[in-house]
Amino acid sequence: MLSGERKEGGSPRFGKLHLPVGLWINSPRKQLAKLGRRWPSAASVKSSSSDTGSRSSEPLPPPPPHVELRRVGAVKAAGGASGSRAKRISQLFRGSGTGATGSGGAGGPGTPGAAQRWASEKKLPDLAPCVVPEPPLAARATAPPGVLKIFGAGLASGANYKSVLATARSTARELVAEALERYGLAGSPGSGPGESSCVDAFALCDALGRPAAGGVGNGEWRAEHLRVLADSERPLLVQELWRARPGWARRFELRDREEARRLEQEAFGSSDSEGSGPTLWRPQKNRSRAASGGAALASPGPGSGSGPSTGSGGKERSENLSLRRSVSELSLQGRRRRQQERRQQALSMAPGAADAPIGPADPGDFDQLTQCLIQAPSNRPYFLLLQGYQDAQDFVVYVMTREQHVFGRGGNASTRGGSPAPYVDTFLNSPDILPRHCTVRAGPESPAMVRPSRGAPVTHNGCLLLREAELHPGDLLGLGEHFLFMYKDPRTGGSGPARPPWLPARPGAAPPGPGWAFSCRLCGRGLQERSEALAAYLDGREPVLRFRPREEEALLGEIVRAAAAGTGDLPPLGPATLLALCVQHSARELELGHLPRLLGRLARLIKEAVWEKIKEIGDRQPENHPEGVPEVPLTPEAVSVELRPLMLWMANTTELLSFVQEKVLEMEKEADQEDPQLCNDLELCDEAMALLDEVIMCTFQQSVYYLTKTLYSTLPALLDSNPFTAGAELPGPGAELEAMPPGLRPTLGVFQAALELTSQCELHPDLVSQTFGYLFFFSNASLLNSLMERGQGRPFYQWSRAVQIRTNLDLVLDWLQGAGLGDIATEFFRKLSMAVNLLCVPRTSLLKASWSSLRTDHPTLTPAQLHHLLSHYQLGPGHGPPPAWDPLPTERDAVDTGDIFESFSSHPPLILPLGSSRLRLTGPVTDDALHRELRRLRRLLWDLEQQELPANHRHGPPVATSP
Repeated sequence: MLSGERKEGGSPRFGKLHLPVGLWINSPRKQLAKLGRRWPSAASVKSSSSDTGSRSSEPLPPPPPHVELRRVGAVKAAGGASGSRAKRISQLFRGSGTGATGSGGAGGPGTPGAAQRWASEKKLPDLAPCVVPEPPLAARATAPPGVLKIFGAGLASGANYKSVLATARSTARELVAEALERYGLAGSPGSGPGESSCVDAFALCDALGRPAAGGVGNGEWRAEHLRVLADSERPLLVQELWRARPGWARRFELRDREEARRLEQEAFGSSDSEGSGPTLWRPQKNRSRAASGGAALASPGPGSGSGPSTGSGGKERSENLSLRRSVSELSLQGRRRRQQERRQQALSMAPGAADAPIGPADPGDFDQLTQCLIQAPSNRPYFLLLQGYQDAQDFVVYVMTREQHVFGRGGNASTRGGSPAPYVDTFLNSPDILPRHCTVRAGPESPAMVRPSRGAPVTHNGCLLLREAELHPGDLLGLGEHFLFMYKDPRTGGSGPARPPWLPARPGAAPPGPGWAFSCRLCGRGLQERSEALAAYLDGREPVLRFRPREEEALLGEIVRAAAAGTGDLPPLGPATLLALCVQHSARELELGHLPRLLGRLARLIKEAVWEKIKEIGDRQPENHPEGVPEVPLTPEAVSVELRPLMLWMANTTELLSFVQEKVLEMEKEADQEDPQLCNDLELCDEAMALLDEVIMCTFQQSVYYLTKTLYSTLPALLDSNPFTAGAELPGPGAELEAMPPGLRPTLGVFQAALELTSQCELHPDLVSQTFGYLFFFSNASLLNSLMERGQGRPFYQWSRAVQIRTNLDLVLDWLQGAGLGDIATEFFRKLSMAVNLLCVPRTSLLKASWSSLRTDHPTLTPAQLHHLLSHYQLGPGHGPPPAWDPLPTERDAVDTGDIFESFSSHPPLILPLGSSRLRLTGPVTDDALHRELRRLRRLLWDLEQQELPANHRHGPPVATSP
């Protein structure tokens, strides 16, 4: 049995086959936490605003469980000098109230006047009439519970508010639980306040805003700032200790916790453009599109409880807050004047803005204008958006921050087992964009490369992109049905070629013809130019064979059928060359998943063709003829004719397998490793290559089977023929076959036929060596077994017969040496040569030898074989083997149990050749026969396409005009 193994370091797919025969942005949440640490606690405020005796007082006892609900009234201030001093100080830093204390939320209608942070800059006479005495904190802390209004706009559209009972010790979590009960969203029965599962999903928010029109108590509520209260904070104390500024109001809202966090971040970054302070300036870096990591934060609607978002970081806000508190009013006015000048300059850049009147300064319009005035980067490639999906969220410039840039839809998790979503640089919110849609690599050296993901619709300069391609500055890249980008690379020193490659050569030229695979390369040419280019392709010698996927089956079947039929005068490796052109076209220009399917179909067609050929050869063998017909032995010429188709398939499949391996390795290197279909593609490729392996081994098996079958009837002549015939001279090395002795010609004729067959079929040199290696292995084993068998029971082991065998064997080895097979023959005929050399030793010298010396001189013979030759050696009548030939006691068991015959199952393994293919697919086709077959296939594809057209649109292939 032949077995196929792998070379070391080879592909693992060749098995053994036995043959018979986010930056850390200082978030608004963190900034609020820092500010919160500076906020005074209830105890500290109480000790600073009450008398000396209250500083050492114990914490307030908890309120009684049952209290009478009544309106919170004013509490008299503490008496004494200390109280008077506190009253006078409070008059300096507190503004007047806007009304009596009510039961609404802080900042709502009926709340006391808000504290003015800049009251120290005003004159005391103007401030004194507005002062209303404030009750001491100690008195307020012991006040009865109040009623807070908790608005539920975040729960349902149109929801108003619910009143809940609150004390100074009521926490935000407890009030959330009570409000949920009032809104009918409490947990299961039996769960206490604050223990419901719904409490964790909602948060109490401190919203700061002002009515859109009218006074504090009139108009629609419009929130400007929002802060999420911690579960342990006390809303009633927050309401009393932090008052809203004049014109502003506050209220408590119940919102979903995740939504509240988002609105808090957006509200914290918004500007106080309508307040008394200066307009907050946002630097241009907030408009950066570097990395393009997602869409901008959408501005909430009017009823969402949040103002427009700006996205400014906490550090910038703290810097602007510091600026407000340190600069003078004159500096602020100068800054506003400079901003107005910049706004006018920005407006002047808009078309038609010179004639349009400029109204009052609107910071929102100015921010939008500054956002539109984006300067492209000068040291990084970027993509310019020409068409998008959502104008409100799409950016204009997408900068490549890494050498590899990935476009995709992104997402929280992929669809397979909840695994993390693939990394995406630019998020495109369109329904036809895949999670990982397209990858662009732009290294220091040009050009850049663009590779679409599997199944992703991508166009390059208007043509569908199926494989990795070069991307040059100025190229158009279309993703899906909505997005269209222009690639720019300022590092190249220019914006691209003078004429973009996507423009037609002649504007107004007729569109290309029907959907033939070559027509896409003729865009923009005139009718005459397209006809000439098509004719040049059909008759050209360029090693290219283009086809559409729908024509693939017919094309492969035609190539395999022609090769199996043996029609035409194709070169030996012509079928493999044509099939390799099909594989190359699929790997370069068709979709990613097409190559594995083509390889599987190709391997099955070749296997079916080879199997049919093996059946035909077997049916023609003499042993399969009807009974009564005499069996005629095979001749070398007949065997050569029968084996030629199989040898051609073995040679072509070997070269095609090497070429396919190269393409699969390239596909694996270039493919996206995160492609979920990559493993499936590689498995399909491995299955196809396994079928090609099977074809090679099957054809090798059948070839050596018929060759050894022919040798079997010719080899006995090497033991029986006498080369020393009367008047004959022994030929020298390199002699022709006709000059050899008659007994050796049949055997050498088989070797010569096999050598010519492998040369004509251009079989790979490694397979040629292994073919003859198996033939020599079979010849050595057959001759040695015959030698052992014929020496039993009759005088055969004698010096005269051994000299004839030695001479015949030397003549065969000399002839094989002249044919270039001497090294292989010497290696496989070593055991037969050693046995014959033992029989050629003169009788006198052999009698002097001992068992140990004979074992040393003939190491390839086993103890059983050596003992068999010595025990049957003819020493003369009445002379037996001397005692010196007896085996040693240590080898007696090997002699008694050993086999004197060679096993045919110990043949060398078949090792498939690995390495680069010998097919030449570059440069013009020089072989005329191959060129004619290539032209025939191209016209066949043209006819297949014409059959799809209406009858009145069909025409023959164009003919190139002579120059």
